[in-house]
Amino acid sequence: MDYLPDFVNSGVKCLKIEGRMKSPEYVATVTKIYRKYLDLAQNKKDDYNVSNKDKKTLMQVFNRGMSSSGHLDNSANKKLIYKEKPNNMGLYIGMVKKYNKTKGYITLELEDKIEIGDTIAIENRIGSYKISELMEHGKNIKETSIGQTVTIGRIKGNIQNGYKIYRLASKNLTKKAKESYQEENRKVELNCTVTIKKKRPVSIYVTSCSNINLYKNLSITCNLDFIPVAAKTKPLDRQTVINQISKTASSPYHFKNINIDIDDDVFLPKLSILNELRRTALSNVESIAQAAIHRSIPKSTIDKINKKENSTLKNMRTIAKSTKNQFPKISLLLNIIDENFDYNKLENVDNIYIPLKFFTNKKYEHCLKIISKKFDTYIYMPTIVKGNYKNLFLSNAENAVNTYNIQGFVVSNICNIKLLNSLFKDLNKYFKIISNYTFNVFNSQTVLELKKLGISKFTLSPELDRKTVNSLCNYNYLQKELIVYGKAPLLHMNYCLLGESNKCYPTCKVRCQNDKTYYLQDRLNMKFEIMPDNIQTVTTLFNSKTTSISPNEFHIDFARIDILHENISKINEIIKTVKTGKNFQGKEFTSGNLNREI
Repeated sequence: MDYLPDFVNSGVKCLKIEGRMKSPEYVATVTKIYRKYLDLAQNKKDDYNVSNKDKKTLMQVFNRGMSSSGHLDNSANKKLIYKEKPNNMGLYIGMVKKYNKTKGYITLELEDKIEIGDTIAIENRIGSYKISELMEHGKNIKETSIGQTVTIGRIKGNIQNGYKIYRLASKNLTKKAKESYQEENRKVELNCTVTIKKKRPVSIYVTSCSNINLYKNLSITCNLDFIPVAAKTKPLDRQTVINQISKTASSPYHFKNINIDIDDDVFLPKLSILNELRRTALSNVESIAQAAIHRSIPKSTIDKINKKENSTLKNMRTIAKSTKNQFPKISLLLNIIDENFDYNKLENVDNIYIPLKFFTNKKYEHCLKIISKKFDTYIYMPTIVKGNYKNLFLSNAENAVNTYNIQGFVVSNICNIKLLNSLFKDLNKYFKIISNYTFNVFNSQTVLELKKLGISKFTLSPELDRKTVNSLCNYNYLQKELIVYGKAPLLHMNYCLLGESNKCYPTCKVRCQNDKTYYLQDRLNMKFEIMPDNIQTVTTLFNSKTTSISPNEFHIDFARIDILHENISKINEIIKTVKTGKNFQGKEFTSGNLNREI
């Protein structure tokens, strides 16, 4: 919230608030508070300040142990990640001073107020507890104050003195949040005329008095199949009708003007008839509004598109069948270049992909010259390109192309294509452009779009199942490449796990520049290698298992092998196995998502 004035001044038009798997109370509280401060920011007041009370309220509805400025500051953020707990932390209310195990009594000195109905969590304990008993000096109390020593009752478990206690949910805050969304607060204003006449069905005529374009021309009449009867004693009066028609609390509508056209001596046996009349009218209003915003494409347009696409896809399928028996060529991605390796000894390789960062470091010149002289070499662009990497690329790419025999580029996003076009004129005339798996090719329509961008070959997404891969391989509008071996990158994060920061800083121990290999270890003791990139402070997290797939299953043009630490001998062994159409077996290997449904 401290940055909202900066957002407004920068031209940001919309804020997205996290809502996945969050409660209605969370959404109600967060939107209310952000609306308050966004309005203040837009008013451009010099005294813009976020109150501690509102910050505390936000922390109470949900927090993971801290609040961070994310990537908004220019300085390094060492508080970006909170390692202690992955879920709701709550607010600290005190520490266990005394615990009566027999009665389940916890005594603590309060750092914040609590009340009956609040939900708490206790350090080193799984789950939560709702406060049902609250005492001071043995007497039951309902309210508390900061600094007060109280006892919470009926809390059983392995609890020890010194354990911290957190309030996960405030009963009072939750109640206020529920009250704020239980009724519709934004209403569309309507006019209506209710007609109740002898020998005529009860009816209502509705128009709009709202400026919303959706309702400006609203004009509907609803009739109920019910005819009023003659009044024997007390006839139906106008105010009673108005009272019933006005009951629109549960709908997004409000009758601003209600006109009643009623005979003097008529009667309705049940007031529910008026309720039904109102509900029917409002339901029709809502249906008309929904129909007005429904978008549809004329059938003639759809038929035209389908005819064109079916013709294109048919041709693509025909070409694919002609290449069915051709064994795929081999592409090799070297995630790491080792100066001690003799890359002349690599065998049966058609293409080699080398990450961009190696072309910016002179110590790899010898290796790069050997590789680019013997193999078709491509510069492998990073998934994330920050400002400093962009500048580095612009100042080194042209030199790399002139120094080495570069055939093209493996691009990881559309931004890469734009970057290359800004540097090289007639890009597609001199270089081949390959789209990486990060383009998320899931269907033939995406392939057609890539063709328009000048892509010559695309890499199938490693998230695809066998059926979808086969479907994409039936077409040959572009060349297809499948990653058949290697540890799949699971995540690219704008954070250095070694330096515990989102940016480099002077006192960092620079572990990223030593020869050690680092891992994240999960609860099953599986090791996930991390690869830091100190140029951008971006870390790549690799899968703990190695993907191994037989290329013979699919009609692909290229089989891609991703290498991390394997030596030349091992790389040649992998290539040999792939070229025989086999895959590696064992608990350290996986077929990825092939046997799972998307």
